[in-house]
Amino acid sequence: MLVLARSDVERLIDPDLLREAIAGAMADLSAGRVSMPPRIAALVPERDGLLAAMPAYLPSAGALTTKLVSLFPRNRDRPTHQAVIVVFDAEHGTPVALMDGEAITAARTAAASALATDLLARQDAEVLAIVGTGVQAAAHLRAVPRVRSFREVRVAGRDRAKAQRLVDEARGWPDSIGARAVATYEEAIRGADVISAATHSPEPVVRREWLASGAHVTSVGYNTAGREVDGATFRDALLVVESRAAALAPPPAGSNDIALAIKEGAIGPDHVHAELGEIVNGSRPGRTDARQLTVYKSVGVAVQDAAAAALVLGAARRLGAGRDVAI
Repeated sequence: MLVLARSDVERLIDPDLLREAIAGAMADLSAGRVSMPPRIAALVPERDGLLAAMPAYLPSAGALTTKLVSLFPRNRDRPTHQAVIVVFDAEHGTPVALMDGEAITAARTAAASALATDLLARQDAEVLAIVGTGVQAAAHLRAVPRVRSFREVRVAGRDRAKAQRLVDEARGWPDSIGARAVATYEEAIRGADVISAATHSPEPVVRREWLASGAHVTSVGYNTAGREVDGATFRDALLVVESRAAALAPPPAGSNDIALAIKEGAIGPDHVHAELGEIVNGSRPGRTDARQLTVYKSVGVAVQDAAAAALVLGAARRLGAGRDVAI
């Protein structure tokens, strides 16, 4: 079995090829060309944690994978998301690779958000707000500017010092764009054209009254105790998800944000306008008006992991990366 450490995975991921691979996987998912059972999770209620299993078969990439991912939002001295991905030979079912799943989860989630931004945000979008300061926020700060030319990027979190650290870190990236830390979520969001929210907040950090006309919101945060986007935002938005079945499943498999918006009567299940793959393949329209509010709410789906793992494994084999281990 080929073992790929986090450093291997990070080195092998090409963000633009990954975004293209995610687009293909989303189109295949919406067309019914994949096998992806519902995510299951074992809950650890005393720590607000969970361990989820996410298997998928993506025939177009020859990818048969499963991810085991834990979410422990109370973690302070280690990541809140930790994961491994196992890749199996789709012809014989033989396990062929074990790879770090944290880097793939961050990269594929941000790539899907960048894809959604490319498909849904206004072409003249100039101001980006990154809401959050963790791993996913950093991944979005890398990925989303690849699809629009932003003249201003704002970063906000619960702790301004952490937002400043992310901004300082980003200055050293090879593909860095300028960003600045701001004091509050509201300051980041007001007047922004694209808002990328990646928090564990139980209280909404994206509020309808802060959003400008024509804004696009991506939301990837999840908390079993609450939500990061308020119901009024969903109510007024053209809502796009990865998978209706996944987004509308009961938490923890589905979206707590959407579930709470439905529970309070802000929206109904039929408020979901489209799956991301339906917009990719043209079977559903995206934005039709420059003043429209659009929202992409992600819960993470296993075919994204499969597409990313196939891309990484192919690069590893070409470059001779990783370490072979007998099992």
